[in-house]
Amino acid sequence: MAATDVAQAAGTALTDKNLYVAMTMAIGAMLPAFSIGWIGSKAMEAIGRNPEAASRIQTPLVLVVAFAEAIAIYSLVIALIIKFV
Repeated sequence: MAATDVAQAAGTALTDKNLYVAMTMAIGAMLPAFSIGWIGSKAMEAIGRNPEAASRIQTPLVLVVAFAEAIAIYSLVIALIIKFV
């Protein structure tokens, strides 16, 4: 194998790795963002129907949003592992 073939193969592997990192982050950011928007929308509907229950709705809302955001953070960690390993 010539030196240029090795360099080209290494460049292709790096490009593929960057593509996998980009796909991981794109999917890992879009789905939690959609979920957080949907959760917030439903919470606002519930508070609009029953304003007295706002304090009882807000606590689980914040907890569920934090769990959805954790999925995006896990995606970031996986992307970093793919990038640097």
